Amino acid sequence: MPSTLANNIDEVISILEEIIIHSKENNNPLGYFAALYKNVTVKVKEGIENNFFDDNERMEQLDVTFANKYLENYFAFQDNKTVSASWDIAFQQSKKYWFTVLQHLLVSMNAHINLDLGVAAAEISKNKNIDDLENDFNKINEILSSLVGKVEQDLSNIWPKLKWILKKTKKVDDFLIDFSMKMARDGAWKFATKLHSFSEEEFQHQIKERDKKIRKTATLITDQGIIVKIIFGIIRLGEKGSVSQKIEELDF
Repeated sequence: MPSTLANNIDEVISILEEIIIHSKENNNPLGYFAALYKNVTVKVKEGIENNFFDDNERMEQLDVTFANKYLENYFAFQDNKTVSASWDIAFQQSKKYWFTVLQHLLVSMNAHINLDLGVAAAEISKNKNIDDLENDFNKINEILSSLVGKVEQDLSNIWPKLKWILKKTKKVDDFLIDFSMKMARDGAWKFATKLHSFSEEEFQHQIKERDKKIRKTATLITDQGIIVKIIFGIIRLGEKGSVSQKIEELDF
């Protein structure tokens, strides 16, 4: 598939669809996040079309800039080129059989939200008052929150026992919300405002330092103790369907 970046939100959706198709054809777990991400982007587009945001033009710019961070790293990885440390650890998991769908989603969300989102927000706010963006930035969390229930249902279809767990405890739900929405709202925005005040040279240095920290965060998902590994191993064995079928389940 051609390595390309997006110029508008429709192109973001189109490229993500190509990645999903390519992933299903090759039974590549990287398609899990691409499917989830396409759904988020479709919701953002609907928000723009329905004037959900304060500045729809700026929101599309943020969406495209944000998405291109992922696309740039994805295509670089496909071409065996250097990618950010945060994305490298996420992409490398696609080669591991025992990594669950939930882990694939979380490790990719870690790289994209905790690193890329703040960078994208700072970049589109150069020579502007970044505080003007905050309200729309927070509205993205509302969109993410609206998808949590559907993601839970999809994961439950892939791993049926999750339905029973969700009835007994909200820990999985709370974990998903905490890892994505809270980190996006607090960590990414704080990083964006910090970046916004730096010169270009320091801007790039701060991104590299942040990348190292976010890669370490990913190890909480990739490198667990033996008990947790056994638990995730049981989950992995209980997942229904091929990689392609699981991507299809997430691509609603």
